[in-house]
Amino acid sequence: MTTILHLDTSVRSLCNSRESHNSISRKLAHNFRELWEMKISNTKFIYRDLGTNPPCFINEAWIEAVFNPEEQRTTKQKSLLALSDELIDEVVSADIILLSTPMYNYGMPASLKAWFDQVIRVNKTFTFDLSRGDFPLQAIPSGKTMVLITSCGEFGFHAGGIRENMNHLSPHIEVVSQYLGVEKFYEIRSEYQEFGDQRHEASRNNAYAEIVNLVERLCVEL
Repeated sequence: MTTILHLDTSVRSLCNSRESHNSISRKLAHNFRELWEMKISNTKFIYRDLGTNPPCFINEAWIEAVFNPEEQRTTKQKSLLALSDELIDEVVSADIILLSTPMYNYGMPASLKAWFDQVIRVNKTFTFDLSRGDFPLQAIPSGKTMVLITSCGEFGFHAGGIRENMNHLSPHIEVVSQYLGVEKFYEIRSEYQEFGDQRHEASRNNAYAEIVNLVERLCVEL
């Protein structure tokens, strides 16, 4: 059975009184899920709404608990790491990570950064060994696929685009997701939201078409 970890991070919901306020990234991700379930009905989904229920930010006490040997951790330290352990278990069990997120200020929402900080953890999702030279970090999980679905108010954030150097969202996610065992990375992006013109409609429609193609492709590869 395939397991998909579905994460939504937009602070906007799917259904608002004004349709223009609905989350585009959420709608696209849920469309991916619906199409997937039509193809492979026995898929197990794990769902986290990081937009409405963001993880706690890590702090000094959290870091001290992480670096304290497991057998020496106090009850309080174990409690501090309980959410991190739970989130990591979800990542480890997933074959595919379906992540939807808007671009906020050219980067990721704070809730998503908090999630990454909770799940990228030494001796849990990566090891650190100086004998490896200048690249001592190595992921523990492997073989995972990430489907990143993003929405942007502006445009041209793709490689070679006019705002490529302003894109601190998908390149950041692609780099850090490697330490979760992600080996195949796909991004589907909807742009021009703040312009609200035909270019936005075309970009959104193209994103839906890309989802259809990607679902077909991934289902064949399984």
